[in-house]
Amino acid sequence: MSPIGRAARQTFQALRVRNYRLYFVGQVISASGTWMHAVALGLLVLSDQLHGNGFNVGLVTALQFLPMLLLGSWGGLIVDRVDKRRLLYITQTASGLLALALGLLVALGTVTMWEVYLIATLFGVVNLFDNPARQTFVSEMVGRDLMPNAISLNSVVMNSARVIGPAIGGILIFTVGLAACFLFNAASYVAVLVALFMMRPADLYKRPVVVRAKGQVREGLRYVWSTRELRDPLLAMAVVGIFAFNFTTTLPLLATRTFHGGAGTYSALMAAMGAGAVVGGLMVAHRSRPSTAMLSLIGLAFGVMLLVVAAAPTEVIALVALVFMGLCSISFIATANATIQLKADPAMRGRVMALYAIAFLGSTPIGAPLVGWIADVTNPRVAIMVGGVATLAACIPLAFRYRRDHTSEASAVHQELSDAEPGEVVDFAPGPTVERRSDETRALLRHAGSA
Repeated sequence: MSPIGRAARQTFQALRVRNYRLYFVGQVISASGTWMHAVALGLLVLSDQLHGNGFNVGLVTALQFLPMLLLGSWGGLIVDRVDKRRLLYITQTASGLLALALGLLVALGTVTMWEVYLIATLFGVVNLFDNPARQTFVSEMVGRDLMPNAISLNSVVMNSARVIGPAIGGILIFTVGLAACFLFNAASYVAVLVALFMMRPADLYKRPVVVRAKGQVREGLRYVWSTRELRDPLLAMAVVGIFAFNFTTTLPLLATRTFHGGAGTYSALMAAMGAGAVVGGLMVAHRSRPSTAMLSLIGLAFGVMLLVVAAAPTEVIALVALVFMGLCSISFIATANATIQLKADPAMRGRVMALYAIAFLGSTPIGAPLVGWIADVTNPRVAIMVGGVATLAACIPLAFRYRRDHTSEASAVHQELSDAEPGEVVDFAPGPTVERRSDETRALLRHAGSA
């Protein structure tokens, strides 16, 4: 096999798993519909039907993430208690029905602002369970070893859809109208439901569900806070999520106020960042060796690129910088996601990933208005610069701490080798976890059954 073929095989290795391959295809279609919905929603609020303003757009965005901010830990506990595949049947169906309802209201010309607020809030409630369920279901499809690769490929899907979805949505809005985007999004959820239906349940790496008991939400919070390998990345993600990951707020302002452009300039900025994000996702998928040390280094690069974008003197330079910033941003997200999932106890994974969703998505109702206010009282460059400084402030201590730990581990290994007797075999690798052993046993049994 050629070097290119080997690289491609390693980059897309999770797609060799049939269940994940089905899910991947369904996500490609569904994610494109989601981004079409997001573009059309903002235009709907500002349209002649509703006569909304920037505040209304921000409020609709906040309502979609407010349930995650307020009840995210409880949603994660429910995910730990139930079968993930069955739960996804419910959440994906509910999301499709909500998109269908909004599409019909717009098509009939009867939609009102309070209905948009209500549907946005209901989407947030569904996402309260859907997000941690989708995150943890990845490990059940591919197992522990392929989990980082699958998570990175999921990131590639979402960022490819960020480019494809709005492009198709723009054509539909121009030729047919806003309602078509919502109706297409409703239909796109069918692809995920078909993928879930076609999966082979026997091939899933299912974990025992958590039995109902008192204090399980507090137990999850205590577990994360007492586990440094989880606490530190989550705190860093919370800081970065609040100040840096607000591109739907900062990039439109950069396009209109700083570069005095319009929708075309904004689309170009988004496309540049999306293209870089796709490349970054493929790079992380190729490596598939996430760690907190790697996360800190990627975070430092992300912070620097945010500062470069903020200081870009021309639109062309900003477009080039956004490609690299997009690469760093998706690498940071994918690495944080995989690192946290690998470190989490399987019985706690739903609650842990709910906290990750709170840090990354649930911070939007706080971060978006805050960053928008900073841009209003200063300018968009300063708002982006604040995100860069906050990212560096969160990742520099992380880099020093985990670099020191890595050095200490290396010294311990060296000492153990020095103390060993001649001919003695020294095993200094950490023992396999129960989850890894169960995955390996399952693989051996399948191989024996097919022999």
